[in-house]
Amino acid sequence: MAKQGKRLRAIYKAVDVERNYALDEAIRTVKANATAKFDETIEISMNLGIDPRHADQMVRGVVGLPNGTGKTVRVGVFARGPKAEEALAAGADVVGADDLAAAVQEGKIEFDRCIATPDMMALVGRLGKILGPRGLMPNPRLGTVTMDVKGAVTAAKAGQVEFRAEKAGIVHAGIGKASFDDGKLLENARAFVEAIQRAKPTGAKGTYVKKVAVSSSMGPGLKVDVASLSAGA
Repeated sequence: MAKQGKRLRAIYKAVDVERNYALDEAIRTVKANATAKFDETIEISMNLGIDPRHADQMVRGVVGLPNGTGKTVRVGVFARGPKAEEALAAGADVVGADDLAAAVQEGKIEFDRCIATPDMMALVGRLGKILGPRGLMPNPRLGTVTMDVKGAVTAAKAGQVEFRAEKAGIVHAGIGKASFDDGKLLENARAFVEAIQRAKPTGAKGTYVKKVAVSSSMGPGLKVDVASLSAGA
């Protein structure tokens, strides 16, 4: 086990890692102890009662966080003609077609989100082995294969977050920065939780949300009382 530094030891003394905190208190406590020399990301993780190996139990989607993520997102768009111009006008960082595909094949991936118009998917499909493992493959279900290029770019820039259950049934996301107000972090957390609840698959049986935790980039995770997740709690 790695040796804990003085800062981390002090944080562990200030919190109770065995206690179940209410969501708002967990966020407030994690934020107060995010004392690294940079603006730490506040993260939420949810352990779901699913087995993602089965298609009818996969949880995947997107959610727009009302207060953004605090992170600058670089957006790449595969498009031609007027749609390429629309993407640039909307603020896309990288726009192209064959030239952009060639850059990706050379390992020059200068974007965090990837959007494509439907007519470009024959080209983009050939990049699946590169974009897929990085979670960058455009997908109609996620709104990243679309003719509404302006809307997709704007949403990505405004703080839209993609989520996908991992093998152990865990979904997680950054819900803002430690510099955010407590209330804004709480609003973002609840927006994420509601999106996960709406995405409950038909094959999920028994308890859907099993465990929840909130943490910062450099701090311990705090357990969250599942009953406190709803806005009315």
